Amino acid sequence: MSSQQSPQTMKPATAAKKLGVYLPATPAAFQEGVVSRAELNELQTNPPEWLRELRQNGPHPRPVVAARLGISIAGLARGGVTEPLTTAQIEDLREESPEWLEKERATQAEVRKETARVKKLHEKKEAKES
Repeated sequence: MSSQQSPQTMKPATAAKKLGVYLPATPAAFQEGVVSRAELNELQTNPPEWLRELRQNGPHPRPVVAARLGISIAGLARGGVTEPLTTAQIEDLREESPEWLEKERATQAEVRKETARVKKLHEKKEAKES
């Protein structure tokens, strides 16, 4: 006996997260339905105009805003940025370069250096044990 396997689906919020877009800015049809794995793959390979527009101009969700500014999501919150930002707003922030942004960028750079140092340390340890 073989059972018919139903397609894997996800909530719109999950699909929006995977697509890197802010859910409330997506079309109503996207927000109200479910998205299958095949539909998600199609959206990723052949994005419709609304998705290209959102990715290019926003509003962007916090993870995208943080990445574009080169800081962490927590750093974004510490800087008082709690709302999604458009690409233009992100560019304005970069140009203004407020003190909190410079501080968070420095913190993020330190975190990356420490992560690289620890990774190298683990690699050396593994090489010794081999």
